[in-house]
Amino acid sequence: MFSCEQERLDPILTTADGGGTLNEFVAYDIASTDPTGSNVYGRVVFYKTTLEQTLVQISLYNTVDNLMHPALVLEGPAGTATATLLALDDIDGNTGEFSSSKFFVITDTAFYDSLEGESASLDANVSIFLSADDNTIVASGDIGINAMPITTD
Repeated sequence: MFSCEQERLDPILTTADGGGTLNEFVAYDIASTDPTGSNVYGRVVFYKTTLEQTLVQISLYNTVDNLMHPALVLEGPAGTATATLLALDDIDGNTGEFSSSKFFVITDTAFYDSLEGESASLDANVSIFLSADDNTIVASGDIGINAMPITTD
């Protein structure tokens, strides 16, 4: 027998600094806008961390296999084709989620609070493009002052 087989360790139930449960979030719908009928749709969820960062999670259905779909936060309501506020990670067409990580981290400490509540000021939308080479917007959804969240906590 090895010594580690004989020793019973209690589980460590604490979290690392800055870790913990994500219990403050807001979610918005992303609707299909593709004129060719791919019917890409889903949801974007913004989580507030204990470090005042914002985690972004996108889950899409009917994405195109073997394509990477750029995801951007654009100024103004959906369909107005304005300037890019923030480039998120690409969405993997095989999974419908971010290609590099489950969450995209926004380090701007004021971003989450600009989405809703008394400090709401963000005039924006999340747009999903067909590919890096094709700027057809296949899905988009208003966020911030342009939309009512579908769920919040």
